[in-house]
Amino acid sequence: MATTERTQTQTQTHSASSCRGPRHARVQHLITADESSLVELETLLATLPLCSTGRVFVEIPDAQSIVDIVVPPRMTLTWLDRSRRSGAPGSGRACAVGQALARAVTAWADEMLCDEGDATRIHLLGGYLGTADIVDHLTARTGIAAAAIHTPERYGLATAR
Repeated sequence: MATTERTQTQTQTHSASSCRGPRHARVQHLITADESSLVELETLLATLPLCSTGRVFVEIPDAQSIVDIVVPPRMTLTWLDRSRRSGAPGSGRACAVGQALARAVTAWADEMLCDEGDATRIHLLGGYLGTADIVDHLTARTGIAAAAIHTPERYGLATAR
């Protein structure tokens, strides 16, 4: 399972006055998108503070779909190329839309969202199928309240806005 991972930084410098040591709370972000939500992703990323930390997962049909996206310096951007992945284990099928994203995010969440007081901000911008699977996993397995997960309103999956 190959993952094309690129961490990009902004050209702006981060001033010490905007982010001071231990008194400055750094909230982790979990953000997902796919090829249909890249504009929404870029808009969301542009609103984040420069000192934001976390992960951005973007599912794309193939490597030619990778575009330049600017993320805060402390965030990692991971491209998930469906053409290089298989479907369900043992099925011999190709990776379905949303499947790579759901697998990557649920694995990351199981490892990284283990603190009961976790204040991770979650924004799921990908397609409905992968987003629904991720919401189901986060609410059932990690105990995150559906209201704490931001999804496109048209999906009707979470209530927080």
